[in-house]
Amino acid sequence: MTDREVALLAAKQFNTGDVTYLEPYGNGHINATWLAIHKSADGKDTKNLMQRISTVAFKKPYELMENICGVTRFLSDKVPADGTLTVIPTLDGKDVYCDEWDNYWRVYKFIENATAYDKIENDKDFQTCGVAFGEFQQMLADYPAEKLHETIVNFHNTPSRFADFKAALAKDTAGRAKDVQDEINFVLAREAKADAITSKLASGEIPWRVTHNDTKLNNILIDDATGEAKCVIDLDTVMPGAVAYDFGDCIRFGASTAAEDETDLSKVSVDMHLFEVFAKAYLSVANKFLTAAEKDSLVTGAYLMTLECGVRFLTDYLNGDVYFKIHRENHNLDRCHTQFKLVADMEDKEAQMRAIVNAI
Repeated sequence: MTDREVALLAAKQFNTGDVTYLEPYGNGHINATWLAIHKSADGKDTKNLMQRISTVAFKKPYELMENICGVTRFLSDKVPADGTLTVIPTLDGKDVYCDEWDNYWRVYKFIENATAYDKIENDKDFQTCGVAFGEFQQMLADYPAEKLHETIVNFHNTPSRFADFKAALAKDTAGRAKDVQDEINFVLAREAKADAITSKLASGEIPWRVTHNDTKLNNILIDDATGEAKCVIDLDTVMPGAVAYDFGDCIRFGASTAAEDETDLSKVSVDMHLFEVFAKAYLSVANKFLTAAEKDSLVTGAYLMTLECGVRFLTDYLNGDVYFKIHRENHNLDRCHTQFKLVADMEDKEAQMRAIVNAI
């Protein structure tokens, strides 16, 4: 049976009406996504997005959907009808369907007249990103984060990522450690900084919040008419966390002057203008609910998310490139070098970054 035939059988299990069209959609790397058109009882065609949840990435799909449904239903009282994802139930009223091959499926209403963009082209794009994620966190500031499941255990736990790195180094499965001693030393020299966020979460100095944990521009749908953010999507990694994680990952990907796998490191730095653009946009909303300790942690979050990402790339390189997809020899090593160059640049510019945040 083809993937399409399996998807078609699954589509019939949701409370959507008859399926009249079903084709693969988008360019996501984790879940398999299909655009489905259904004809409802009144004869109208409606668009929906159907996804097969990756159980490689997400081991507990029912817990995953509990998170998403809890958050989206909470948001639905605060935003327009198309301002958050809407989960369509199965025929028997569940939020996820498991087929006979142990594939797990879900269906969302398709959000019309909006587009997700992969790349930040100008200041406006980054401003939109900052406001969107600031508003997302603000609207969920009174949601009980402790009710959320950890969909990927230790996803943004930097000390845990360091432990994974040291385990990979000890095993040296691919026999590559001897060739990357400078990179290894770079990581080990910064291990003492790894718990700068987790220790404050543990002590209560920083509160646990509902965090998105994958704050890229393409996880925001932009209204085609207004150019403003319409909806934050890809909620699979919504978990309890620190706001600094979301702020930091935006800076890591959006304020860099080069691509994530740039080989010419002279092109790689933190663009301080873009840093300020994002910080102003984010804090124009987040200032309303963040504590002083959280505001003080934002720059640390940018630093740690960049360091953590570089450590993960180096760990995968040591393991033989088994997690991240690579497209050339030493691709993970190139990615690692880019992140470490950003880390070093952030160390040089830390005072400037903090001054910008404090001024805002």
